[in-house]
Amino acid sequence: MKHAICPACALALSGILSLFAPLAVSGQTPPPLSPAPGRWIVPVSPVGRFSEPGIAVDPNHPMHVVATYQGPATVAYSIDGGKTFNRASGTASTRYTGSGDVSITYDSRGHVILCYIALDSLGTSQYWGHDATANGIYVRRSIDGGKTWETDDIAVWDHETRPGVQIPFEDKPYIVADNNPDSPFYGNLYVGWTQDRLKDSGIIFSRSTDGGKTWSKPIQISHSSLPRDDNGMTEGFDGTVTPDGVLHTIWAGQYDELRYASSDDGGRTFHPSRSIAKTGPSRFHILGFPSRNGVNGYPQISMVPGEDGEAAHLYATWSDYRNGEVDVFAVHSDDEGVTWSRPVKVNTDPAHDGADHFLQWMAADPKTGDVFVSFYDRRDDAAARTAQFVLARSTDGGRSFDNWVWSERPFNTQNVVLGDYTGLTAFDGCVYGVWAETRKPSDDQPSSTHGSEPYRYPPTQVVVGGASFESGGACSR
Repeated sequence: MKHAICPACALALSGILSLFAPLAVSGQTPPPLSPAPGRWIVPVSPVGRFSEPGIAVDPNHPMHVVATYQGPATVAYSIDGGKTFNRASGTASTRYTGSGDVSITYDSRGHVILCYIALDSLGTSQYWGHDATANGIYVRRSIDGGKTWETDDIAVWDHETRPGVQIPFEDKPYIVADNNPDSPFYGNLYVGWTQDRLKDSGIIFSRSTDGGKTWSKPIQISHSSLPRDDNGMTEGFDGTVTPDGVLHTIWAGQYDELRYASSDDGGRTFHPSRSIAKTGPSRFHILGFPSRNGVNGYPQISMVPGEDGEAAHLYATWSDYRNGEVDVFAVHSDDEGVTWSRPVKVNTDPAHDGADHFLQWMAADPKTGDVFVSFYDRRDDAAARTAQFVLARSTDGGRSFDNWVWSERPFNTQNVVLGDYTGLTAFDGCVYGVWAETRKPSDDQPSSTHGSEPYRYPPTQVVVGGASFESGGACSR
């Protein structure tokens, strides 16, 4: 015997079921990502312990690309749009035993400027300003596009070890160039970093007006914060320059926020920093990573020039675990930093699916206006053992993103040191990313050793990936 359902009851039941429909849809497994358009991958380091890379393209000669990585500070250069690379010599520090935390840029004259920390040994783990030894921030210059390098380090700021004197540790620098021909500060170079001190820390800043030959007396542009980088210290400087010459900077604040500060006088002074977005903690651990090597969600900032005299558009990205897993987020400003949007999730898999996305980097294409973000992605491995490297793209001013897989195959991320960051740059439809992947040791570096020192973690190799969003499907000119 069939029982009839009254129309009102049916309507009510339909409404109840509709409440659960979005949950069912969001729980579905998303389709596999397609390869990035025109994807290619080329190794730029040996197999060993290499990580924390950076990359730049010459806006005056877009076929010229340079990549850098640490272990020690190394540069590889390309003159064919990143299809092939040659490693340069003479880029590591000559005055200290170690060099790393690298970043790189082309200046207005096409010179390549490499920035890094150099040190004899680290201070106390996670508390680098405690018992720090001789260290500093340095640059090295190449006037031929990265092929050859000047022989001397140029100190932005350095410290010599003195018995009984506590010195700070200079950490995580990032270099920015003003390559805007209409800027009143065209050609300026800027470096910001974290100074780890015994009792606190802060974002420190210096500028050069002579192509990196000399640097100004450093100033602090942030409030002081906690002294340990596993407990919410201020860290992760990045910057971009809009066509009017205004320098826009960003970093992770100690109170789980993005801090933003700008300078409209070529880096001489800064407006007071302010919070532009609430985040989760900026340093965190994810499944399978070594316990003392946390993953960071430090932010990036980039810009697209405005049209017909309009204000430039600014974009900022970071990652945090507000959704349980680590996701990547973006905000944008259409009035050069005066106001900022609400966060948008960049990775397109459902929130709360337990998949981590980490070590993101962001670059806006100043020619096309597209915004690109790259990151490690575990959405295809429920066990969180492997990851792929993913490229995201926004064509609507950072309001939504599409995702593609950039790496050629999944790679192990269990008990692996991938460093603290990756790198990304974009120009005129061509996108170049750089990241570390785990590899089997090569014949000249057996699995049991790296040089004379045993491997503690699986070996890595730094690779450059290319993608093309031109109509021809390739970055050739």
